[in-house]
Order: sequence, then C-alpha cells, then structure tokens
Amino acid sequence: MSTREEREGWLYASPWIIGLIIFTLLPMIASLVISLTDWNLLTPPTWVGLGNYKQMLFGDPLVWSSLWITTKYALISVPLNLVVSLCLAMLLNSKVRGVSVWRAVYYLPTVVPGVAVALVWQWLFNTDFGAINAVLHSLFGIKGPNWLLDTRWIMPSFVFMSLWHVGAATVINLAGLQSIPESYYEAARLDGAGPWPLLRHITVPMLSPVLFFNLIMGMIAALQTFTQALVMTGGGPDNKSLFFMLYLYSNAFQWFKMGYASALAWLLFAYILILTLIVFRWSKAWVYYEGGVRS
Repeated sequence: MSTREEREGWLYASPWIIGLIIFTLLPMIASLVISLTDWNLLTPPTWVGLGNYKQMLFGDPLVWSSLWITTKYALISVPLNLVVSLCLAMLLNSKVRGVSVWRAVYYLPTVVPGVAVALVWQWLFNTDFGAINAVLHSLFGIKGPNWLLDTRWIMPSFVFMSLWHVGAATVINLAGLQSIPESYYEAARLDGAGPWPLLRHITVPMLSPVLFFNLIMGMIAALQTFTQALVMTGGGPDNKSLFFMLYLYSNAFQWFKMGYASALAWLLFAYILILTLIVFRWSKAWVYYEGGVRS
C-alpha cells in the first residue's frame, strides 16, 4: 500500500516536476552555457570562457552603477512599503463601515498590468499637465519638479510609485493580524498597556513571520525592477534610472549580446541569493515563531 501511495504521489506531482525541469532548470543550464559564449543570435556562438564575467566585473562601469541604483531603490522602497502596508492593514482590520470595499480598493491596483501602471504614472508625473504638479500648485502654490527629467527627483519618483503595489502586502498583513488572538490584547489592556505597547510587544512580534515574508518578496521584486524604467524613462536622465534589469534587457535585445546578458543575469541571481541568505540569517534576531526560541 505504501508503494502504491508513493507512486500515486509522484504521479500527481509529475506535472509540476516536469514543468520545473522544462521551464526552469533547463533554461538556467542553457543560460549558464550561453554566458560563457559570445552570441548575437545571428551567428553561431563563440566560446569565450569567463571573458564575459571578466568584462562585467572589471571593465564595465555601468554594471556597478546600475546595481547600485537598483540596491538604493530597494533600500528605500522596501522598508517604506512594509510600514505603509502594516498601517493600512491595521486600519482595514478595524470595524468601520464599508471595510470590505476599502480592502478591495487597496488590492485592485496590484492586478493592473505593469505597462498600464507605468503609462498612468508617466502622465501623473508630467511636468506641464501632470496631476501631481497640478495638485501641488493648486493646494500649496508651489511649482512641482521635473519628476522624470531631473536627476535629483527620478529616484523619489520611482519610490513613490512603488506604493501603488502596496495592496498585496496589505492583504497578507491583514490575514496575519486576524490570526492574532484577541485575548492577548485584552490581557495587556487589563495591565494598563496603551496602543504603542500593544503594537510593540504584541502586534509586531506576532506578525513578524508575515513581515519577514513581505520583506523577502518585496526585496526580490525591487531588485528586479524593469517595466517602470523601460516604459517611463528608458534609463534616463543621465542613466540615473538605469536599473540592473533594464541594462540586462538592453544588452540582450537591443545590442544582441546574449552571452554578456546571460552573465549579467547570473550576477543578479548571485546578488539576490546572497542578500536573501543575509536577511534569513538576520531574521533569527527578530522573527518569532510559535513554539520557537529567538536566537
């Protein structure tokens, strides 16, 4: 019976396993091989060994500048999204009229296609007729900056736009908040705890696994930012919005340097992997699991 159940288990899991092999593992192996060649899609690839990696690490300053731009964006946008999503989740967890409607309103923007979102925000950030500058002028009497054309404002523009997708993390935080037993808050209130002690000593520790999940997913997504930069700025002005994924795309599909682009992809993979392992290691100091002991 156990052998039969084992065979049935592998049979039911086989579609996922086959998909993983065909659409993930084999492309990764092919990408690794391509990264060791010079290939422009039109002529047969030429073996160059580690030449692409040597050029990437020591001969191309745009690699490090684009990686720093991407990292800086992640360092600012991810914590901001965590705080905003937590605040929204706490508001949506309260008993107010029409709370179901508000939950849907905050989540709906996350299902809008990325290109459509980028075009809408490109219009909002427009210097001459954009809605953001119009609001600044009508309410505060100030002239708005050139959001997408000024090197000083391009990064704040992308960070501000990242809040558009805060709804997904908000819904996850909301689910985590609703799983916290109300008895904990009642006991703390009987001992005289106010809103801040409740948040600090009950909500955040009990919600820390959820916050950790949103942190990991948000970091990975931020380090792969691509669509907004491609549609809105193309990497400008002065390469200040040249995110790493956009530079990789340019090498692959504009300049047809497929081998070099594959090497860039493996660099990004290694970078995300290292940062993820660091965050996992750091999480032992602040993430609480039921029945676990904090390191």
